Amino acid sequence: MRLAVAAGIALFALVPCATASTHRHRVLRVGTFHHRRGQYRTIQAAVDHARAGDWILVAPGIYHERADHRKKRGPQDDDAPAGVVIAKRNLHLRGMSRNRVIVDGTLRHRGPACSAAPNRQDFGPKGDDGKPLGRNGILVWKTSGVSIENLTVCNFLGGAGSAGNEIWWNGGDGTGTIGLGSFKGAYLNATTTFFKDEDTAAEYGLFSSNSNGPGLWNHTYASNFNDSDYYIGACQQVCDQVVNDAHAQYSALGYSGTNSGGRLVVKNSEFDHNKDGFDTNSQNNDDSPSPQDGACPNGATSPITHTTSCWVFMHNYVHDNNNPNVPGAGAAAAGPTGTGVSISGGRDDTIMDNRFENTGAWGIILVPYPDTETPPPGQNCQGGIAGPNDLCLFDDWGNAIAHNQFKNNGFFGNDTNGDFGEITTTSAPSNCFFGNVEEGGGSVSSSPPDLETTKPTCGGTVPPDPNPSMTNQVLCDSQFSGTPCPPGANYPQSTGVVMPPLPHGLKTMPNPCHGVPRNPWCKRHHRRHRS
Repeated sequence: MRLAVAAGIALFALVPCATASTHRHRVLRVGTFHHRRGQYRTIQAAVDHARAGDWILVAPGIYHERADHRKKRGPQDDDAPAGVVIAKRNLHLRGMSRNRVIVDGTLRHRGPACSAAPNRQDFGPKGDDGKPLGRNGILVWKTSGVSIENLTVCNFLGGAGSAGNEIWWNGGDGTGTIGLGSFKGAYLNATTTFFKDEDTAAEYGLFSSNSNGPGLWNHTYASNFNDSDYYIGACQQVCDQVVNDAHAQYSALGYSGTNSGGRLVVKNSEFDHNKDGFDTNSQNNDDSPSPQDGACPNGATSPITHTTSCWVFMHNYVHDNNNPNVPGAGAAAAGPTGTGVSISGGRDDTIMDNRFENTGAWGIILVPYPDTETPPPGQNCQGGIAGPNDLCLFDDWGNAIAHNQFKNNGFFGNDTNGDFGEITTTSAPSNCFFGNVEEGGGSVSSSPPDLETTKPTCGGTVPPDPNPSMTNQVLCDSQFSGTPCPPGANYPQSTGVVMPPLPHGLKTMPNPCHGVPRNPWCKRHHRRHRS
């Protein structure tokens, strides 16, 4: 997606990426498929023997990968252990069945995959301080062109290290630089069934960081994480990523994107039964410059919005995000229960042509983000307003809320609850609201009232509206810094974390042999395989 989303998707038709090597790309097979045994028993063994551009096919089975328990873990940082580590360009890892190829983070044991039993969990190797580091599932380390497709990853848990991510395209977490280009994930499931406490809870399902793309996540599902099902970050305001046909459930946030701007499109996806369905925010502590800004790089015009906003959330179904009984840690835990989409200190983003239904607090909120964490050395509240005690306040502006459909939002019944609302604290370019409708007729509800009438056009400079009633309600709902609630305010409270299982029968890749060089599992005339 360099000039347009269509161009980006066309580019991904070329994945696997070409390499400079002249050798014939091989197909390395793991496990046994249709009574034909592959060359390897573990995925990591195949990765270790692969060359750039090779394919790795994985037969249905449960794979308890343990690269992180080897004495030499691989090229990644010591505090980022992973069951499978890929550091070879243009490698293509594909399961033969999305639901039956399972990379399982639990201890090897006869029994069902992705066990929730406490004695089955693997908390990872120990760090220098003797504490378990946690584990990542499949880690792509500072290398481009890697595709991961048609499999399930589960129960890789958090710990003292950079862990708890089921599938992570990592271009150099913590370096502040881009170390990864193109990547692709498709027909993937990421989940966890185990929860003991927030220290060991799994954090993210699909995660990309320190990449300038183009990246594509297509036909994916994620659930049960204490931060978010999907995370995109550290992309230096040029994310260049498309998320299509994702389904995010049962997490603190269905999606999180800190300082993730530039060309980023989330479309045709579903976010439900999370605490907060979708959240993009500005923060002074991420591995990418603040703030979150969806403006097109170099002042370009988006072919989708026909404006200078290239960050687009469109054609999504956001509903029933009223769930307080999810894991939740850090800033993610402060996501307001009953909210469909939160733009927290974000700018120049476009939310268009979506459905928002059955959110008890607000369908969409545009709010400032008061970052109170100590900033890293050399960062001094870039793009925000500095305050006492490391406070950095990022305001929201220039965001477009256009042509969305709303139904049954705001039923918690607190003051300002409704379809959408905004809070602004500085004189800045206006957010704008137009073409939004209430299903079945009637006017959309907003706070302040009549935003469709008073702010139909983005841009210009408008005075701040701190909207104190809504500010008090958002702070109450999120319990940010223990803020007391206004009299009579009522929001759902957690009664205990619940970890639902994966749905049955998630759509598998129709033809897992498509595009793969001929091999004993993929002959010229092959059959489609059931999930």
